[in-house]
Amino acid sequence: MNPFFINYVPILIVFVLSIFLSVIILFSSFFLSFQNPDTEKLNAYECGFDPFDDSRTNFDIKFYLIAILFVIFDLETMFLFPFGLSLSNTNTNGFWVLIDFIFELSIGYIYAWKIGAFDW
Repeated sequence: MNPFFINYVPILIVFVLSIFLSVIILFSSFFLSFQNPDTEKLNAYECGFDPFDDSRTNFDIKFYLIAILFVIFDLETMFLFPFGLSLSNTNTNGFWVLIDFIFELSIGYIYAWKIGAFDW
């Protein structure tokens, strides 16, 4: 056998095994689950408003504003984890960068709060 092919046999085995297990799990979850269809369960979730209304009706845009603000502040706070883990390895400049980041994050949060972006 070709040594190049022998090096990739374990990857091929894992690939075939993962496909096999995925198919087994998919079909067993379909056949073994208790299915009780209900009109409420079959209803499409449409971001907080009734999906059967006319598409031209007005709806409150604040839901999307809250969602965008959540994504922004969630991503910004995720940047705090690497800062916290590497803070002992940084110098004074890195510490002040972290303080500046927290300050700007706080200013953005206070601004969104003051303009009433979080009020329904």
